[in-house]
Amino acid sequence: MNMGKEIQLRPKANVSSYIHFFLNYRNKFKEQQPNTYLGFKEFSRKCSEKWRSISKHEKAKYEALAKLDKARYQEEMMNYVGKKKKRRKRDPQAPRRPPSSFLLFCQDHYAQLKRENPNWSVVQVAKASGKMWSAKTDAEKQPYEQKAALLRAKYQEELEIYRKQRNARKGLQGSAKNQHRGKTDSDKADGSN
Repeated sequence: MNMGKEIQLRPKANVSSYIHFFLNYRNKFKEQQPNTYLGFKEFSRKCSEKWRSISKHEKAKYEALAKLDKARYQEEMMNYVGKKKKRRKRDPQAPRRPPSSFLLFCQDHYAQLKRENPNWSVVQVAKASGKMWSAKTDAEKQPYEQKAALLRAKYQEELEIYRKQRNARKGLQGSAKNQHRGKTDSDKADGSN
């Protein structure tokens, strides 16, 4: 009989209809062609083409499996009492990471795209920005890359200063604790409170 604490494993995450199809297709492929090896990239491409070619009726089977799997996962998570991952709090004094050249480009074009397409969601604007960025030549991207490089250099300098200040604060806190402990120990030796 096990008297120790019982370890509860985190429930296995649910998967999409495509992943259900992918796993099924892989098993069938292995059965039909056991001696054939396809690299992951090549097999994924083949599977993706097959997924696009199957009927809606056939896809519905995999969508039903995905719904059942999602319901299973949600039910298991309701009963799960294990540790939840806590996100580490960001120090408000720490410098913020600089935006990439692409994000700088997006910042410049967001307002224009939103004016031209007021009904678009943020995701649609982001997709359009991505297409615009891809269509730009290296020469057109250069100003954004230079600005991003300058911001990165500034960030590195600020980060170095921040780290020095943080280490100095930690050092002061550590010495203050040691001084406090030292006084307490000497007070006890003198017999005073």
